[in-house]
Amino acid sequence: MSDWIDALAGRRTGDDRVEFDRPDATRHALDGTVVAPLAHLGVLDVHGADAERFLQGQTSAQVNLVDGHFAPLTCFCTPKGRMLANAQLLRVAEGHYRLLLHRGLVGPLAEHLKKFAAFYKAELTPRDDLALIGLVGVEALALAEVRFDVIPPAVWRQAGNDDTQLLTHPGPRARVLACLPADRAAEAIERLTPQATLVGNAVWCLHDIQAGLYWLTPHHRDTLLPQMINWEALGGISFKKGCYTGQEVVARAHFRGQVKKRLFRAQLEGDNLPALGAAVTDTNDKSQGEVLAAELDAYGQAEILAVLSTKEEIGPLSVDGQALKLMKLPYPIERLDPEQLASQT
Repeated sequence: MSDWIDALAGRRTGDDRVEFDRPDATRHALDGTVVAPLAHLGVLDVHGADAERFLQGQTSAQVNLVDGHFAPLTCFCTPKGRMLANAQLLRVAEGHYRLLLHRGLVGPLAEHLKKFAAFYKAELTPRDDLALIGLVGVEALALAEVRFDVIPPAVWRQAGNDDTQLLTHPGPRARVLACLPADRAAEAIERLTPQATLVGNAVWCLHDIQAGLYWLTPHHRDTLLPQMINWEALGGISFKKGCYTGQEVVARAHFRGQVKKRLFRAQLEGDNLPALGAAVTDTNDKSQGEVLAAELDAYGQAEILAVLSTKEEIGPLSVDGQALKLMKLPYPIERLDPEQLASQT
């Protein structure tokens, strides 16, 4: 974890976790505004004369739509269609693209892509010198505009320049993600904290869960088809572009309706957070899926994202003895083309 996060004097609870002495952190996000170091996310830059052409052959996004304004979701797959990483794709400048993804996958994805980048004028650079900061709450948009001097864009858009970018993410409360040089991050948070409470990144992760948005972690690398995390319902797959690694399997699963597991949002009747990969079981103790993400909400109950069987009538479910209650996702499970998203103003 970088020095700028160390300077905040938080408590590390893992490589991708930081906490502060805020036992009511999630309530602050409900009633006010919070700021969090997004220690679980990282940055991978792709740059060079062939960067667009290189990415077009590897990612599920239609790269020519990524124009410095539209910043879509995307993913990278194996030839068998299993995800190696999912990300948000930005264009910083001509021939310079930026991927935001789970920090534990930055290195492995870079190593994987280098095998193909060798045939292009394209370079891959993990950006440990950049910081990611999240604002959540009623004043998040206004505060981001004042402190970063950039008007926050619409969801899945970007705004800013080659130095600082702002992204707006979906969720039950307004959310703005700022990407800026790490040597300015501690100062930026210091300027934000008079109006926003400094909290750990669990608050941001909870809002991802409530938005039905899952970021692949090393635990589930190379195990899930993109549709299993509803990626096509979030505009993360272009079915209109040409070939990319894994495209044939991903397209076949979509057009033949072969996806037998899907991402569900749920709440557990208890306050014990299950481990990643914990089994979701039925009354016969048979596994019907597994947990992908889990956080405690403002009322101390565990909320999760889980990949579950799409079979009907599987009956009551539980995780580690805690009853599971399915909750409504904030989007329909239907194909949303990024081309359609890009055309919206």
